[in-house]
Amino acid sequence: MSKRQIKLGAFIPATAQHAAGWRHPESRPQDHLNLDYIIELAKTAEKGLFDAYFLADGLSVRWGSAIEGELGLGDKGVGFEPVTLFAALSAVTKNLGFIATASTTYEDPYLLARKFASLDHISKGRAAWNVVTTASPDTASNFGLTQHPDPKTRYERADEFIEVTQKLWDSWEDDAFIYNKESGQFFHADKIHEPKHKGKYFSVQGPLNVSRPPQGYPVIVQAGQSEDGRELAGKYAEVIFTAQQNLADAQEFYRDVKSRLVKYGRQPDDLKIMPGVSIFVAKTEQEAQEKYQLLNSLIHPKVGLSLLSGLSGGINLEKYDLDAPFPKLEDADINFSSRQQMMIDIARKHNFSIRQLYEHIASARGHWTLIGTAEQVVDQLQQWFENEAADGFNVLPPSTPAGLNDFVEFIVPELQRRGLFRTEYEGTTLRENLGLKRPENQHVLAKHHIAEAS
Repeated sequence: MSKRQIKLGAFIPATAQHAAGWRHPESRPQDHLNLDYIIELAKTAEKGLFDAYFLADGLSVRWGSAIEGELGLGDKGVGFEPVTLFAALSAVTKNLGFIATASTTYEDPYLLARKFASLDHISKGRAAWNVVTTASPDTASNFGLTQHPDPKTRYERADEFIEVTQKLWDSWEDDAFIYNKESGQFFHADKIHEPKHKGKYFSVQGPLNVSRPPQGYPVIVQAGQSEDGRELAGKYAEVIFTAQQNLADAQEFYRDVKSRLVKYGRQPDDLKIMPGVSIFVAKTEQEAQEKYQLLNSLIHPKVGLSLLSGLSGGINLEKYDLDAPFPKLEDADINFSSRQQMMIDIARKHNFSIRQLYEHIASARGHWTLIGTAEQVVDQLQQWFENEAADGFNVLPPSTPAGLNDFVEFIVPELQRRGLFRTEYEGTTLRENLGLKRPENQHVLAKHHIAEAS
């Protein structure tokens, strides 16, 4: 049995993760829609033996507050559509996987299944779908809707959406196509299947007009932390991207979600839990701290306030003194969301002012932030990995290319030195590198069950 090792995702928006990352002296914000630059980032991630390149995505221009848009301060409003981008990146990489975000609320199962099956074929088995239900209410107006669906509806729709999509990926059995020039037979007619799905939200005849993906299904990734999100992960997710600040909370989440797999006939190893982490690393702890302070010094106060507003449910903190203690929220501002509570807990624990709070979360937006030497950082990663808190990590470089380069230069060799991370890729597909099973075609399984029963 091979030794368990850390899995790594690289969450690399072209303008970086930190709220002021695009202002870093080495940053290249003018290239955020330059394919050649993003190819450089992808090749750096592959040099670091990352499992996958992860991209979040939305279907509207989203600012933390209107001020960011009005004053032109926000850097996260525009970017490439991920599947299109990853198709291009797959042609210039060999092993790196690609986790593309797509919405179950505003996309269509047939089109999404076709798009991701195509990416899996183009990349030779390196595609993954990050399932989101879209939290941003302003998206509705871009799709002719007057109201954004409520969370319960969105998660019900997501459940059925994934079910339909997997049925579509199983439209063709793996050996359906025979290409027999002598007989003139292109495929086995008995190895094509119409899903004929009729449910609450979708009616899809099928079959899909793309053959079965090389991985069977692209890897299913999810990032929900709510009760509905955790249950959806237990049923479908193979990788979950999560946000925790400390070991105890990470352990609670890890054990809770893993325990949910049993009722769906799944094993704990069928799901890799990968908390987000932003890392500032250097040869000395002082140098790492200086990197952290540099970026924090570049945060425009209105961007900091916008960030807090976005993460805490729209609370307006502009009426308060930035350097006074974080205020007690009025009842009208409390929405009981997990992210809002996280913000409140961090402020109380550290006795932060508003400015200190937005500086604290600016690098990772509620995810874990580590600052120090390679040894100091890896000590903490190892502790989580070896104590049922994580199967790996989704790395959020605070700046690009500098933050990504630092991780590859400092952290990867230290992980390898301790035997915690690969020295070469294990396989050619994302599933192989993550240690995930390739799913059997549902129709083939049904045939086997019938044969066994007869």
